[in-house]
Amino acid sequence: MSKLIDSAVRALAEKLGGGFEGVAKFVIEGEGAIMMDRRGVRAGDDEAEVTLTASADTFRGILEGDVNPTTAFMSGKLKIDGPMNLAIKLGAVLS
Repeated sequence: MSKLIDSAVRALAEKLGGGFEGVAKFVIEGEGAIMMDRRGVRAGDDEAEVTLTASADTFRGILEGDVNPTTAFMSGKLKIDGPMNLAIKLGAVLS
């Protein structure tokens, strides 16, 4: 597992608190994937209701608050596969 995935799991767990209503996966190109659900946040590549895919730079920017998730999506830097309402809900927690 990469250092980015390790640190992202910790940061997302802090942001999400008790977990996420639904099952979401964030795929970081070239690094791995992170799962978020009611149980919390963990590294993994399981089935998800919504999958968000971005480069490591875009993901870091979203996580650090330098990149708006909606702007990243609209500019093609963030890809979403699944229900948009879950992606928006996750984006609201991250920003």
